[in-house]
Amino acid sequence: MDLAGKFPISKSVFFIIIAVYIVVLIACAFTLLKNYYVTLSDNKELKNSILQGELQIKEQQLKYLKMQIHPHFLFNTLNTLYAFALHKNEKTPEMILQLSNLLDYIIYQTQKPHVFLADEIKHLQDFIEMEKNRFQDKLYINFTTKGISEYTQIPPMLFLPFLENSFKHGKDESGNLKIDMKLIQDKTDLFFEIINSKSSKEMQETSIENEKGIGLENVKQRLDLLFKNKHTLKIDDKPAQFKVNLKLQLTEK
Repeated sequence: MDLAGKFPISKSVFFIIIAVYIVVLIACAFTLLKNYYVTLSDNKELKNSILQGELQIKEQQLKYLKMQIHPHFLFNTLNTLYAFALHKNEKTPEMILQLSNLLDYIIYQTQKPHVFLADEIKHLQDFIEMEKNRFQDKLYINFTTKGISEYTQIPPMLFLPFLENSFKHGKDESGNLKIDMKLIQDKTDLFFEIINSKSSKEMQETSIENEKGIGLENVKQRLDLLFKNKHTLKIDDKPAQFKVNLKLQLTEK
């Protein structure tokens, strides 16, 4: 049977049918493409929301860790001032002024995500001067810096807990305290080292401080948050010596 003869189809109608099919295919392709980009956009927004949530959690963790440092440092310093006041030491007013400067830095400046490294060094030196009043001729300390750029910024309160720990546990058998501290910058690498003496009877107490104490454990957690995969921390705890080596890979600003 000749269908073409029975149902004649002109060329124009044939092309119209083909054109309709093409239009339908284009419309379907456009719809699929539109849905793809909508899904892609939704996934991107979801990913951004997740990242934003993780960032907020990280910021809250950092705030909590910094809040822990403040009372830990303050309690130790107030104990020193209390001892000075009991003995009516003439250097008590000087120590109160030094403490005031340090607290101003800790309470206000450390609320910033970053501070200038030079400012951090200055307050480490202020802390040392305050402790010199307490230890007097029993303290032997050397603090050297090298290659420090005036533009370098770091998260605040990274090094003070290490220094504070040295003063807390650094007395040797004769009651003397020896501390050697270095801070060296090589472009975007920052090297920190602190070595302090210690007595053998401090071994167990210091080990407990390393594992459970607020100071050093706090720093470890902050380093993991702030310099994930961009730092190395080595702690060498020996019977007569405690040593910390820290290397930070800084971000250029």
